[in-house]
Amino acid sequence: METSANKPNADLSNWRQSPQNHFAFHRLPSEIATARIPAGTTSATFPRSSKTIDAFSLRLPNGSAIDIERFLAATSTDAMIVLSDGQLVYETYRNGMEPTSRHIAMSASKAIVGLLTEILAAEGAIKLDVPVTKYVPEVANSPYAEVTARDLLDMRVAIVLDEAQEKSYAQSVGWEPPSDRKAGFQSFVSRLRGPAWQRGGAFLYHSANTDLLGWVLERATSCKVQDLLSEKLWMPIAGDDAALTLDWDGFPRSAGGICATVRDLARLGQAVSLDGTFESRQVFSSQIAPSLASDGDRQAWSSGQWGESFAPISRNMSYRSGWYTVDAHPQILFAMGVHGQNLFVDRKNKIVMAKFSSWPQPVDGRIMWLTHAAYDEIRKML
Repeated sequence: METSANKPNADLSNWRQSPQNHFAFHRLPSEIATARIPAGTTSATFPRSSKTIDAFSLRLPNGSAIDIERFLAATSTDAMIVLSDGQLVYETYRNGMEPTSRHIAMSASKAIVGLLTEILAAEGAIKLDVPVTKYVPEVANSPYAEVTARDLLDMRVAIVLDEAQEKSYAQSVGWEPPSDRKAGFQSFVSRLRGPAWQRGGAFLYHSANTDLLGWVLERATSCKVQDLLSEKLWMPIAGDDAALTLDWDGFPRSAGGICATVRDLARLGQAVSLDGTFESRQVFSSQIAPSLASDGDRQAWSSGQWGESFAPISRNMSYRSGWYTVDAHPQILFAMGVHGQNLFVDRKNKIVMAKFSSWPQPVDGRIMWLTHAAYDEIRKML
């Protein structure tokens, strides 16, 4: 039970550290402003499946095995849901979370904003293959001058920031204590100078790409990112309002700031598993999910930043619009954020697993492997 006595004292200086993150990921520090993402009238609950994962047993490389409780503890789970054909197989909440608790999705937000961008492109609201300066002329003299929205979506920009610029970027998005003045992301990226970065090459991950994409979306549509998310995804799919963190100037953190219930994250995965259909309605184009799974550049991934580090999971992968694809049998789509935020989608078998966590470290290869292995075991059981 969570009481005032055992709530860690979280603020901007420590909210992403353990043990503060066990609480702060679903109760953000007061210094972080948020914007509401209104939901529609979708039922907050799921129909119950007759299937179970009660017999879950994951064999580890050392020959031992763990049950579901040990897996949840080992991966610092805050909330997890498993769906099969849109029906609830498993649901759990920990560390003070409840079904209506919003948890920060970290970089799994990139997949949601990527999906939003694909929806807008399919509707003709934005062109993905023109320079972003068409929409944001403020970066015309920056290294982003020749980059397209497609490059930003697929992390194919050879972005290089020095130590001082990295610190300024981290402070600009409002997640760290500011320096002498509170300058937001738009100010930061507009002040970047230097030759154009190479575009369209190997995968190279940087959150600034998706934050800039958010600015492009707002200029292309004359709407705020949070309003676009509400209109295109939360109103037709979600059961509870979500939120989006804001920087010092009120600009949204598209790269990692979406805060949602685990149920709504699972609903989004369900819509992807059904190629854009939700409760018998076509919410977005049926061509988007197949494109996410098939149109990522396999060579860009294998020769890119994480090709080797993801090898224990798979060497056959790609990245498209914030979504990772594992080319296995069946093919798996997943969204991922630091400290263990995950959404797994098996489109062939209509199996979804949404999981929020508060890992002690932002990245942990052992726990990441364990999470993927557990999903694979759950998928086989269903």
